[in-house]
Amino acid sequence: MKPDDYPAKAWKWLQKNPSLGELRAEYPEEWAAVERDLATIFRHGTDQLQAYIKQTARQEALLTAAFTKGQKTRKTREAILAQLIRNRMLQLVIKEYCFSVATGIKEGKARFNLLNGLLVQKLLFSRGLERKPVSLFWFRLLWPLLWQKRLLMPLVQPEGIYCFYSQALIAALAGMIGSRSCLEIAAGDGTLTRFLKDRGIQATATDDYSWGHAARYPEWVIKREAREALRLYAPEVVICSWPPADNNFERQIFKTRSVQLYIVIGSRHRHAAGNWNDYTQQTAFSFTEELKLSILVLPPELDSAVYVFRRN
Repeated sequence: MKPDDYPAKAWKWLQKNPSLGELRAEYPEEWAAVERDLATIFRHGTDQLQAYIKQTARQEALLTAAFTKGQKTRKTREAILAQLIRNRMLQLVIKEYCFSVATGIKEGKARFNLLNGLLVQKLLFSRGLERKPVSLFWFRLLWPLLWQKRLLMPLVQPEGIYCFYSQALIAALAGMIGSRSCLEIAAGDGTLTRFLKDRGIQATATDDYSWGHAARYPEWVIKREAREALRLYAPEVVICSWPPADNNFERQIFKTRSVQLYIVIGSRHRHAAGNWNDYTQQTAFSFTEELKLSILVLPPELDSAVYVFRRN
């Protein structure tokens, strides 16, 4: 029999982000269910695991909202909590697997050595994990010299960083946007908007803050769901960097009459980012990949792509 305060105590413990080992020890029955789910997931192949991580992260946000909002019976709260625990376990297992595959490191922590770490820091960041517009000259000169480059994205993705923007890309985007109002949705830490504003663009960054476990949201990134932000700001241009695969918010862009241009920075692999069903089913916009922009998203190993939607 679980104590009366079990849901509240378990919820509070989860907020401390326990490790996978701690979760397994505390909830063996939930782990048994997760093992069955994992067998099914891996049976279907591993090429979509990164997209699955994003989906489970969004599912966690929905479960969190369901647990914390409104009056619910204890039985309902325990059921939501069980789903949340299983979802967290799945995320951690798949992340560990993807990290191991990407880095080639089976045990222990992955880290850059002194030289590789110094070059990466100077090349891509202004301080800490704050990104800067990357010089293509220096990137093309130094990137080939880094023998630990495969560690970069597995190390920064847990912090909500999915790509890096070159100075040339920011200049090109600023030229496309011009004097029109621009709204960034699912902006995360707002890096892209920050770079555009530095170029004189009238840009506003918004996010629903559902990725608080990863992204660090500065105060100027406005907490708004995409639908509400589109209605409130009625932008002429919308931009989104690495929208989650099969998300439910991009369709609102195509329904917003003020929008004339939508720019997506994502992936050539359709399972990795964006809602391709909505892209192909909508008829208000024509779209294409802008190859000259795609090559300006870094690092090149990501197979990034820039898709531009123009109103018909």
